[in-house]
Amino acid sequence: MKGKSALLVVVAAIAAALLFASVFYVDEREKAIVFKFGEIVDSDLAPGLHFKIPFINNVQYFDARVQTMDADPELYLTGEKKNLVVDSFVKWRIRDVHQYYTRLQGRKANARSRLSQRVNDSLRREFGQRSVQDVISGDRYEIMSVVRQAMDEDAASLGLEIIDVRLKRVDLDPAISERVYARMNAERERVAKELRAQGEEEAEKIRADADRQRQILLANAERDGQRVRGEGDATATDIYARAYGRDRGFYNLYRSLNAYRNTFNSKDNLMVLDPSSDFFRYFRESNPAPPAGN
Repeated sequence: MKGKSALLVVVAAIAAALLFASVFYVDEREKAIVFKFGEIVDSDLAPGLHFKIPFINNVQYFDARVQTMDADPELYLTGEKKNLVVDSFVKWRIRDVHQYYTRLQGRKANARSRLSQRVNDSLRREFGQRSVQDVISGDRYEIMSVVRQAMDEDAASLGLEIIDVRLKRVDLDPAISERVYARMNAERERVAKELRAQGEEEAEKIRADADRQRQILLANAERDGQRVRGEGDATATDIYARAYGRDRGFYNLYRSLNAYRNTFNSKDNLMVLDPSSDFFRYFRESNPAPPAGN
């Protein structure tokens, strides 16, 4: 009984191994090729569970997802014979795994190399038909569409499908960019100098006009001041004359008091006069007589 049980276990193990070796699974993100002694016998396999002959068939899997081929920046000559630095990338995936394997040995490196060469040829052809202004102003989308269509037709023979072609960056050659920048900088400097010169000219005009108006205002103010002072002096003279005619004694006293105030307005003032002089008559007499002739 023990011998039979062991034999059954061995048979069951061999059967399980054969069954496991006869089954393989294809993921929806993959494509697979079934080989028989190195020869392709089936490449159109739907996702799911499949069977093969153990030890005779073998299966190789390939990534069916969208791949990105990011090309290195390249110099392309436009129709104006000017170099542009173009950075691009290509989105692709496997369309026919049989052709992909037979034409490219199923290697991504081979696919990227062939795509890089073809995208360079297509872009060089398209840029050579356009000017820099055309590329920058709006033909970029047309270029991408034309290149994608042309590459998709060429890549079909390799078992590939081109999903998209994009231009990430289109710049002038660094040497040309520096010259353009220098020219733009010189132009801006020229415009700035012109604006500064115009500003200085306007400032001089404004200052000259302001000085002229200031002189006019000062002259008018001086004229008006002289007139007012003249009118005031005339009025004061008239008042003094009428006051003198009304009361000569009070007028003489008022003038003497003003003379005393103006003369003795400081402690340091010093005068050498005869005390009996007419200047001090109001100090000597309480009711001095007016001087002769007054």
